[in-house]
Amino acid sequence: MMLSQLNELQKETFAQLKESIKDCKLIDSSDDYVVKWLVARNFDVDQAEKMLRRSLEWRRANRIDEIVEQWEPPLVLVKYYPMGIIGNDKQSCPVWIVSFGNADWRGILQSVSKRDYLRYICYMAEKSFKEMRKNSLQTQKPVTYQTFIIDMDGLSMRQMSYKPFREVGIEGIKLSEANYPESLRRVFIINAPKAFTFVFSMVKPFLHQVTLDKISVFGFDKNEWSAALLKEIDADQLPVYYGGTMTDSNGDPKCSSKICLGGEVPPSYYMEVVKPTPKEYMTSLTLSSGSKKKLEYKIIQTNSVLRWEFMTEEGDIGFGIHYVERNGERVDLVNNERVESNLIMEEGEVACTRPVLYVVEFDNSYSFLRSKKIWYRIIVDLPSSNVPYEEFDPKEE
Repeated sequence: MMLSQLNELQKETFAQLKESIKDCKLIDSSDDYVVKWLVARNFDVDQAEKMLRRSLEWRRANRIDEIVEQWEPPLVLVKYYPMGIIGNDKQSCPVWIVSFGNADWRGILQSVSKRDYLRYICYMAEKSFKEMRKNSLQTQKPVTYQTFIIDMDGLSMRQMSYKPFREVGIEGIKLSEANYPESLRRVFIINAPKAFTFVFSMVKPFLHQVTLDKISVFGFDKNEWSAALLKEIDADQLPVYYGGTMTDSNGDPKCSSKICLGGEVPPSYYMEVVKPTPKEYMTSLTLSSGSKKKLEYKIIQTNSVLRWEFMTEEGDIGFGIHYVERNGERVDLVNNERVESNLIMEEGEVACTRPVLYVVEFDNSYSFLRSKKIWYRIIVDLPSSNVPYEEFDPKEE
């Protein structure tokens, strides 16, 4: 939805939001970009403002603005993550093809960490936004949406039943809905087998109704789904396989030289699973079953960097990071998710853009029978010095 499509009451709501966020530095200063946040929160001004400000903080903490230029994604994702931009639809929006059913999700997730996988989702989203901005300049009209063709051909329950894929898929959807609202113009899911019902039932609860309304699902009737695609996308912007006229230089109807179509990941890319061992500089703690432990860091300089490294001796552990505003409000930077730190050393960092209290939380509340021993090092590097300081006395719940 664009500003020009709003009714008078909605335009008044938009004006209120625009006034309340005038202090924010947005990645897109257009009115249509601001409208997206209102639509995502059903034109509730307070909720839209809160959502937008939290997303801006998430962007700063995770350095999302620089991700395309400064982050080099793992090669296995570049070669085997099954998606790419093939052209533009009739509204000049980028068209993505996702060969979902042809992907080796097990192989991908055995080759990269969950953190890198989710970061790659952000990387691709930012690439798409750059493409939208380029199209806006070329067409001299706002381009703020994208179209997806998700091809389920080849989908197997073996891939879908893989627990790490289900978990990271839901996390990816939550991340996208929270930080890239109203970015979809149309979604065409084609060649959907019976197993798709299982897949869709998992993700549907995490999708905003506005998003669900843009999704069209088709089975294996090519005449049906290609006709639907051609209503929205010109034939010269679609590969022959999808009903268009485009081929690559060797005549491939799927244009595999233009976009990544997935395929089986060679085992040579798999991460070596070596049980991590504690490093001599690490501190240990034992977290009893059903409990949590919080480590607090009072950030005194903006643009400090909070870094972490930890492992568990047996079993996974919940891990998350948030900060606490002066009014007591909690803002999540790393959502509390279970991490298999018994299989690989977990490492990462966030930029601390606010001089407030940051909290790192280890969570064993889901385990009612087993305690967990954690080895960790968490430091804050000040921007003006390479000398880190350690955490305040941790609080345990």
